[in-house]
Amino acid sequence: MKISIKVTSDFICPWCRIADARLEKVLQSLPEDVEVEVDWLPLELNPGMPLAGMDRTAYRRAKFGSWAYSHQLDEHTVEKGKTDDVTFNYPAIQRVPNTFAAHRLTLFAGAGPARSLLVKRLFQAYFEEGRDIGDLDVLAEVAGECGMDKEAAHNYLLSTAGEAEVIQLEDLARQGDINSVPTLDIAGIRLTGAVPEDQLRYYIMDAYRNPIKTEGGQI
Repeated sequence: MKISIKVTSDFICPWCRIADARLEKVLQSLPEDVEVEVDWLPLELNPGMPLAGMDRTAYRRAKFGSWAYSHQLDEHTVEKGKTDDVTFNYPAIQRVPNTFAAHRLTLFAGAGPARSLLVKRLFQAYFEEGRDIGDLDVLAEVAGECGMDKEAAHNYLLSTAGEAEVIQLEDLARQGDINSVPTLDIAGIRLTGAVPEDQLRYYIMDAYRNPIKTEGGQI
């Protein structure tokens, strides 16, 4: 039996990036007979963000009151990321994107390893390379870098495909009292935030040893 892990996240959330890195390390360290199936679910931090995104400096000043305080928060995640081998190249990021199309693209990638690869590459494109992952051309390029058909991905993004599905998944998350990211569901046990690796491993192995669990647990 495969252990189901569902990760609700957004691509502009640095703690989601750290959570992804920690989960990957844990999955690589599991015994060979422990099978895990990871799925990525959407929850936009800024559902009202203009389609073209916003200048990051203006956005962060409006959100946090000052650029100096915003810079302090950035430095905090930079330091936290170092322990997880995660790079945050904030000077390269010029815009805060609308992430709705990026979430649609994860549906186009399909479930399983292809989706996980795309999620990781989108995090890297934004946080390490400063690319505008709200731009459809950029998203198509990222899809191509993941081995997907670039032209097909671009045509998909130009259509309305996946829009209703993303909206429905986000509504289901909120109905399930998921209001922050990252949120992980490991075989029915809910964990919030960038959970330490030892906790991730504990709950995965617990699900492996005790497959019959009560749904809806929360940590």
